[in-house]
Amino acid sequence: MSRTIRLTMAQALVRSMSAQMTLIDGRRTNIFAGCWAIFGHGNVAGIGDALYAARDSLPTFRAHNEQAMAHAAIAFAKASLRRRMMACTTSIGPGATNMVTAAALAHVNRLPVLLLPGDVFASRRPDPVLQQIEDFGDGTISANDCFKPVSRYFDRLSRPEQLIPAFERAMAVLTDPADCGPVTLALCQDVQTEAYDYPASMFEERVWTPRRPPPDAHELEAAANLLRNARKPFVVAGGGVLYSEAEVVLAEFCARHGIPAGETQAGKSSLPDSAAWNLGAIGVTGTVAANALAGEADVVLAIGTRLQDFTTGSWSLFAAPERRIVGLNTQAFDAGKHRAQSLVADARAGLAALSAALGDWRAPPEWTARAAKEKRDWEAIAARYTASTNTALPSDAQVIGAVQRTCCASDVIVCAAGGLPGELHKLWRPGAVGGYHLEYGYSCMGYEIAGGLGVKMADPSRNIIVMVGDGSYLMMNSEIATSIMLGLKLTIVVLDNRGFGCINRLQKATGGAPFNNLLVDARHEILPQIDFAAHAASLGAKSVKVAGIAELETALAAARSDAITSVVVIDTDAQMSTDAGGHWWDVAVPEVSTRPQVETARSAYEKAIARQTIGN
Repeated sequence: MSRTIRLTMAQALVRSMSAQMTLIDGRRTNIFAGCWAIFGHGNVAGIGDALYAARDSLPTFRAHNEQAMAHAAIAFAKASLRRRMMACTTSIGPGATNMVTAAALAHVNRLPVLLLPGDVFASRRPDPVLQQIEDFGDGTISANDCFKPVSRYFDRLSRPEQLIPAFERAMAVLTDPADCGPVTLALCQDVQTEAYDYPASMFEERVWTPRRPPPDAHELEAAANLLRNARKPFVVAGGGVLYSEAEVVLAEFCARHGIPAGETQAGKSSLPDSAAWNLGAIGVTGTVAANALAGEADVVLAIGTRLQDFTTGSWSLFAAPERRIVGLNTQAFDAGKHRAQSLVADARAGLAALSAALGDWRAPPEWTARAAKEKRDWEAIAARYTASTNTALPSDAQVIGAVQRTCCASDVIVCAAGGLPGELHKLWRPGAVGGYHLEYGYSCMGYEIAGGLGVKMADPSRNIIVMVGDGSYLMMNSEIATSIMLGLKLTIVVLDNRGFGCINRLQKATGGAPFNNLLVDARHEILPQIDFAAHAASLGAKSVKVAGIAELETALAAARSDAITSVVVIDTDAQMSTDAGGHWWDVAVPEVSTRPQVETARSAYEKAIARQTIGN
C-alpha cells in the first residue's frame, strides 16, 4: 500500500518544488532557486504559509513590482542557460495581470518561469470576490485567463488533487528544450488551503538533466549534402547555442570547416569575439561584415534561432537567388521555417554529427579569407564610433565605448529596449561566454534593471552592468531598492536623451513629424527636469551624474569598488546613432498622407518590400 502525506495543496506544491533537482558541473542542486512573492488576498494565507514553512529549502524573495519580479526570474533562467529557474506568486486581480507582460516575454524568448497567481474561489461561495473579473457569458473566466495565450502550459487548480498531474506536466514543459517556456498554475485561493492525502512519491527528489536529441539520419545527410555543395556557407548563431552549451563545439565547427558566422541578439557572446570568422551581429542591427556575407550566402546554417525579422532583415537579407536554409533546432516549428531543410536536434549533438558527416570538407578559402578581411574593416569602422569625445552630448555608441574600456572580460552587459540594443549588438565586444544579456525577442521596456538583478542572482561572482535609457528607467526602476535590500550590487548606466529617442528616429525615418516621443514634442505645459541621480539615491543606491565621457569613465572605474548598487547618469544626444552597418526593417508606411515626407518614405518602402524573399 502506497504511503500518503496529508498536506494542503499549497504545501504540497511548495514541497514538490523543493524536491526538483538538476546537475550543474556534476553537482546536484535545486532546480528552483527560489520564489518571488508579493502577497495579497488570494495567496497570503495559502501559499504564503507554505512558503514560510519552507523558507530554508525554497527561499522567498520580496520585490516591489509583480512584472519586475517575473522579469528577474526570467533573467535568472536565461543567465542559468535554462538549467535553473524561479517561481513567482501574486494575489488575484492586478497582482496577477501585472505578470502577463512578463509571461509574454518568457514565451517569446523560450525561457522557463513558473507563475503562480492566486485565483477566485473554486467554491464560489463569496462570488464575486474582491478584484474578480466577471464575464457576463462565462462563469469559469477569471483574470488569469489572460495568461492562456502567453503560457506554454496553463492550468487552473480547482481541486487539491489536480496538483498531482498538473505539476508533473508543468515540470515536463519547464525542462523541455523544445517546448520550454512559461507555465501558469492558477491557484484558486480556497483550494490552496484545502488538504489532501498526497502520494509520498510526489515529494521524492527528482533530477532533471538536459535532453539532447540527436539528429535524424536522413535529415543529417540532407543537411550535410547542402553544405558540401555550398560555395558561400554562413552560420547564424542563436540563443539555442548558449542553452545547449554548444559554444565550444560551434567554434570548432566554424574553424574546422572555414565557415563565417554571425550572432543574433540572443546568440551574441556564444562565439569568441576574437575569432576571424566571427563577424558579430547580424540583421537589422548587424555589422557591415556579417550582413555583407549573409547577403551572398548560398547556404545558411541557422542554429537555435527563431529567425525573427531583426535577424533576417524582414526576409530581405538572405538575398542570394538559390540560397537554402538549414534549420538546426530542437523545436521542429523553428527548424522548418521558410522552407528550410530541418535538422531537428540538440545544437551540441547536431553540430557534432554534422561536422563528422562533413569530414575534411571546408568552405572555399577565398570565402573564409574574405570574412576575415570584412571583420578587420568593420572593427576599424566600429572603433571610430565608440572613440572618446569631448562633445557635451555624446552618442549612445560613445557611451558604449566608455563602458567597454572600463570593463573586465568577465563582466555582463544587460539591456532590453530602445536604441541601445541596436548599438550594443553592433558594437559591444563580449569578453566571455554569457557576457551579453539582451532581452530583444519581446523588446520590453522596463526589463533592464530587474533583469540585471536576475543575472546577478544567477552568478554573483560576475560584475553586472545595466545600460538603460531614461524612458525605460521611468517605466520600471523599483528593483534598485530590491538590489539594495538583497545585497546584490549592480552598476546601472542611465542614458538620458529626454524621451523615446529610438522611436523618434524611426518616426522621422518613415516620414513622420517628430511627435509625442521626445518630451519636447509631447503635449506639455512645463518640460520635466528629472534628476535621475537623486531619484536613484532615494532608493538607496550610490549615484552620480557625469558631464561627458571622461567623467563617465572615472565614475565607472570608481563604481567597481562600491559595495552597493551604483547609478551613473549621463545626458546623450537623441538624434545620433551608428549609421554604419544595419539592414532594412519592414515598418509599414501610410499609403496616403498629407505630408510629402511620408509619400517619399512610402515610395522607398514599396521598393524595399519588393526585395523581400518570404516564401521563396
